[in-house]
Amino acid sequence: MVKNIISPCISICRTDPVTGYCYGCARTNKEKKMWKDVNTKDNWKKENLKIIINRMQGWQLETFKESYNHKIAKGISLFKKNLLEEK
Repeated sequence: MVKNIISPCISICRTDPVTGYCYGCARTNKEKKMWKDVNTKDNWKKENLKIIINRMQGWQLETFKESYNHKIAKGISLFKKNLLEEK
């Protein structure tokens, strides 16, 4: 059975104007497009996950890891889960 590589998007989609990296997942807009492209190979996605995690530090890294792990386990990021619970 092939396991899909889950997108690193944690639903905090704002781009830092200085670095060009998303505050939530640390991807560039080009990287986000690559993740959505059906022709993008899993090897590229695995490598990109390593790259974006290396871009993060401190609270951003900890928040990402917690939310991404929740998304892998439950199918929804913590941010989206909290939004749904508020309604």
